[in-house]
Amino acid sequence: MRLRQGRQAPTIGAVPSHPIHQVKADLFRVLGHPARVQIVRLLLSRDACYCGEIVEELPLAQATVSQHLKVLNQAGLIRGEIEGPRTCYCADRERLVSLHGLVGALLRDAVAPSEDGCGADD
Repeated sequence: MRLRQGRQAPTIGAVPSHPIHQVKADLFRVLGHPARVQIVRLLLSRDACYCGEIVEELPLAQATVSQHLKVLNQAGLIRGEIEGPRTCYCADRERLVSLHGLVGALLRDAVAPSEDGCGADD
């Protein structure tokens, strides 16, 4: 496809990216799984929780919960502290507040319809 003045149309996936956009996309991907959202909500409702306690709350196998905890931990949304043979997890509230700020910034202008009428009620 050609554009006016001889410019080539950008190919799909060739969107210029800013590093903060990648950070946002990675965090949204991490929270894109319902089990991870449930785990974060559970950890926010308590000061700390062992993996076995999380398994008792969710209809998932221990290995599956452990994998989700690993992903959340690597993203910095939760923290795990090894206590002997067990790991105690807690929500990283500071990081979650930061995520809240990122979402707020992303949606800040969403409450007002754009000038072209997109998003306006018809």
